[in-house]
Amino acid sequence: MKKALTIALVMLVALTSVFAGGSAEGTTVVQNRQKPLVFFNRQPSDPVSGEIDMETMNWNDKTYYVGFDAVGGGVVQGQMIVDFLATADPATLDRNGDGVIGYVLCIGDVGHNDSRARTQGIRQALGTWAGSTDPGVSQEGSANVGGTTMPIVELDSRAMTGTDGSTWNANAATDAMGNWATQLGDQIDMVISNNDGMAMGCLQASNYPEGVPVFGYDANADALEAIAAGRLTGTVSQNADAQAAATLQTLRNLLDGLTGADVYTKGFTEPDQWGNQITPEVNYDAENKALLAANEAVTIANVDRLLSGARDEGIKQSEAPVVDVLLTIYNSADNFLSSNYLPALNYYAPLMGINLTVVQGDGQNESSCLDRFTNLANYDAYAINMVKTNSGPDYTSRLQYN
Repeated sequence: MKKALTIALVMLVALTSVFAGGSAEGTTVVQNRQKPLVFFNRQPSDPVSGEIDMETMNWNDKTYYVGFDAVGGGVVQGQMIVDFLATADPATLDRNGDGVIGYVLCIGDVGHNDSRARTQGIRQALGTWAGSTDPGVSQEGSANVGGTTMPIVELDSRAMTGTDGSTWNANAATDAMGNWATQLGDQIDMVISNNDGMAMGCLQASNYPEGVPVFGYDANADALEAIAAGRLTGTVSQNADAQAAATLQTLRNLLDGLTGADVYTKGFTEPDQWGNQITPEVNYDAENKALLAANEAVTIANVDRLLSGARDEGIKQSEAPVVDVLLTIYNSADNFLSSNYLPALNYYAPLMGINLTVVQGDGQNESSCLDRFTNLANYDAYAINMVKTNSGPDYTSRLQYN
C-alpha cells in the first residue's frame, strides 16, 4: 500500500510538471522565469536619470539587452554635422549674413537614453553643450565653417510630443518647424533631429526654408531616398539589420544552451555551431549585459550602398531546431521599427530556426503590449521592446507568476 501511494505521488508530480508551463524534454521542465529574455531597442532604464535598470537586467542569467552604441551614435551624429560644416560655404550657409550659424533641434523623447546621447553628442560637437540634455539648455559654441571659425547658437529645441502623448512625433515636428520658420526666419541655418521621423516631419512644413540643411538619425528608407534626392543632408545608421540579427542570435545562443562568453561571441566574433556569423561589428558591454551594434554616418557619398537593401550574407539557412519566441514592439506606427527592424527580424528568424509571434503596441500605453503578453508557456523565449523604458518589471512579473 505504501509503495503504491509513493508511485501515485511520483506520477502526480510528473503530470503537474508537464502542465505547469514551458516546454519539457524528458523530465526537465523549464519554467517561464528561467527562459531567455532579451530586451531590444529600448534599454531598461530610469526615464529621468537614464540609469540602467540592472535589477531587470539581472532578472535571470539569460537576460540581455540588444541595441546599438547610443553614446557612440551621438558622437557619430555630431561629427557628421561638424564634417559638413567644415566643407560648407559660409556665405551660403549663413542665410542672414550675421556671422552666426543658428540651428534648431528636435529632441524626441527627453527621457530616452538614445535621445540623451544624441543631444549630448550634437551639442558637444558644436560647442553648445551646457551640461544638460534638456530642451533649451545650451550655450554659444563655435565650429569650423569652410575654413572660418564661426559662432554656433542653438536657437530652440523641443521634445516633440504628440497630442496623443506619443514621443518622437513627426506631426509635432512639422508643427514646430512651421512655428520656427515663422518666428525665427532666416536665423535658421540648420535643422537637426534626433531621428529621421522628426526630420522628415520638419521637411513637411509648408514654409520649410528651401535649401536649409537638415540632419536626422536612423537611416529609415524614406530618409535614405530623401538623401539621394538632395532633400535630407545626412543621417546615421544604427545598423538595424545587425541589431535585429543580434537580437535573434542572442536568443538562439541562449536556447542552444550557451553560457558565459559564448553567448556574445558565437555568431558575433566567430561562427556559431550552425555556421552563422553577423558581419557588422557588434560589441558586448559587460557592465550592462548589452550587445551593441556600431553606427555609421550616411550622406550622399554612401547612401547608394544602403539603398540597395542587401541583407547580411553571413547569415544563411541553418539546420537549427525550430523554437518559438514571443516578441513585442512598442509601437506599430514607429517608422524605424516598422520599416527597418521588423522586416529584418522576419528575414533572419526563419534562417536561424526561430518562429516569431509578434505583438505590436500603440506607442502610448504599456497595456497595448502587456495585455497580449500572454500564453507565455507556449514560448521558449521572449524578446521585449517596451513602451516606457522603466516598464521592465511589468514584464518580468508576468513571467514570475506564469
